[in-house]
Amino acid sequence: MDPEPSVRIGIDTGGTFTDVVVGSRGHFQAFKVPSTPGDPSAAIVEGIARALAAVGEAAEVDVVHGTTVGTNALLERKGARTALVSTAGFEDVLSTRRQARPELYNLDVVPPAPLVAPELTFGLAERVASDGSVVRALVQSDVDELARMLRAFGAESVAVCLLFSFANPDHERALEDRFATLGIPVSISHRLLPEYREYERASTVAVNAYLAPRMRVYLDRLTAKAAAAGVGKLRVMQSSGGIASAATAAREPVRTILSGPAGGLVAAERLITEANLGDLVTFDMGGTSTDVALIADARARTTNEAVVAGVPVAVPMLDIHTVGSGGGSIARVDDGGALRVGPESAGADPGPSCYGRGDLPTVTDANVVLGRIRRLLGGAFEIDVGRARAAIDRLATEMAEASGAPVTREAAAAGVLRVAEANMERALRLVSIERGYDPRRASLLSFGGAGGLHACALAGALRMRRVVVPVHPGAFSALGLLSGRFVRDVSRTVLGRDFDPEAVMAELESESGASLTAEGIDAALIQFERSASLRYSGQSFEIDVPWDADSLEAFHREHGRRYGHSDRDRSVETVHLRVRAFAAAPAIPLAMVTGKRLAAVADSSARVWFEEGMVAVKVYDRAALEAGNTLSGPAIVEEYGSTTLVPADWTFEVDPFGNLVGSRITE
Repeated sequence: MDPEPSVRIGIDTGGTFTDVVVGSRGHFQAFKVPSTPGDPSAAIVEGIARALAAVGEAAEVDVVHGTTVGTNALLERKGARTALVSTAGFEDVLSTRRQARPELYNLDVVPPAPLVAPELTFGLAERVASDGSVVRALVQSDVDELARMLRAFGAESVAVCLLFSFANPDHERALEDRFATLGIPVSISHRLLPEYREYERASTVAVNAYLAPRMRVYLDRLTAKAAAAGVGKLRVMQSSGGIASAATAAREPVRTILSGPAGGLVAAERLITEANLGDLVTFDMGGTSTDVALIADARARTTNEAVVAGVPVAVPMLDIHTVGSGGGSIARVDDGGALRVGPESAGADPGPSCYGRGDLPTVTDANVVLGRIRRLLGGAFEIDVGRARAAIDRLATEMAEASGAPVTREAAAAGVLRVAEANMERALRLVSIERGYDPRRASLLSFGGAGGLHACALAGALRMRRVVVPVHPGAFSALGLLSGRFVRDVSRTVLGRDFDPEAVMAELESESGASLTAEGIDAALIQFERSASLRYSGQSFEIDVPWDADSLEAFHREHGRRYGHSDRDRSVETVHLRVRAFAAAPAIPLAMVTGKRLAAVADSSARVWFEEGMVAVKVYDRAALEAGNTLSGPAIVEEYGSTTLVPADWTFEVDPFGNLVGSRITE
């Protein structure tokens, strides 16, 4: 591994602001710059320049980036013109999907259109059997003709997914060599996801191909700009919580779909370990969306069964649930007269009305109208209160017309917050209660620029007694980017085949380790984690457990925990073997201080709307709070990137790590 750089910068691109954390000489500082949706790299370069100006000259600079380019391209369907090459007879794999309906009682479900148009789907006369034997050999003239057709149809990227290529990849390798002459990105299924389940494998490789051209252009441009600004290495956070080189991210963009939110979970895992916080339900509310997850036993759950924008993605991803409810979510009255909030967002441009450019009512505008937000970015970003009030007034008029009764400005704003919080509460229930976990056992870790305004209300709704607001909550995900490990995940399906587990694991370790050393990581520092996907014979889905002498017993225990039963007399199948290669990145230590338990001194006062009306509250400057300080509601705690609302039935204390730890006084 390279020597520790003198400066490390984490940059998380968001819908409204781009968060920057710069670590130098064992300390870190955070700030925000407005996002530039037209060219996200512009905000990143500005953030790098400000970071370097803040710390002075640096001998070496590394940047870890959490990107939304792939996510947005998939959500907005603005990827490349992609072709899919499959085994003849399986051309319709993306449109056939799975038999199961996503909504059991909805007979009119319209699934999203496949990423690949029908005219760009090609079947190739070849066939490999499940045991890897060749049933029908590949004909070179057919491959040459297919290459000519891809060029003639204007394909900008190619996804190759042949039947059972994970058992014998020779045919896919031949196509990879031939298509390399086309000068466009080629995504190969046996390299990206050598696992069975044809639909999920084809969908994943199609997503990768769909995103590859746009991601490659973006990262090439950003790498060049970053180098000109003095950056030595640019790395990207993967959806699994591991760091990869920019070149790997450009080649495999499907692994970056949850790049930004993953940083928040990495930071949360570290906080649990160092501050001994126990289980956490994470609540990351930004400008465009809210991301929630469960961290139990100090580790976030990873899944290979994610669905993003209606499309299955089977590479390892942190199990994060996202809802379109953020500070910029737009409020409106629908055709039935009901108040709706999100998923449409005002984004960074024009942004909420209080930013001075837009005129649509948003969650942020509602908080401004109710006195809960008084300033942004320490006052550096001016709030247009009058514009926010005008936007909410127009919404109140629409609500009154729909209901036939007068609606005040405050009632309209409060309604916006209640609807937004209901959306977020459903998301929190999904990752906890609906998965058999009692959220009362955990604390709610609130971060993101808007999280602190809603954390206590959501914790109360779930009967959680503790809320934790970390240091620099508005840039917490960017902090996590500096805490991630260098990671490479590889796997192989072994179901239905004779195999030597130790030999397969050794091959996977060699492959994953070589990937990290190719990115400049010292081989002596690379470690490996082995796991396997097991299931009872006859089942359709499997459970991942660590691969060791206790694997079988661990599977029975986990099956019992998830489903309420297990059967130790029933035969168990090994479906996949997996290896994660990793090496720790240089970490910036969290500062720990001690202090006496003293009541905090309020900086000023304000009037904030609660259910009982406008209430006088104390206002605290978080920068002035010290370890041991306590405060009681009603109050607000202001800081550079966020505001925390403290209701009357909550008290907060500053712990030795600077976290605001809140406790609910009553049920």
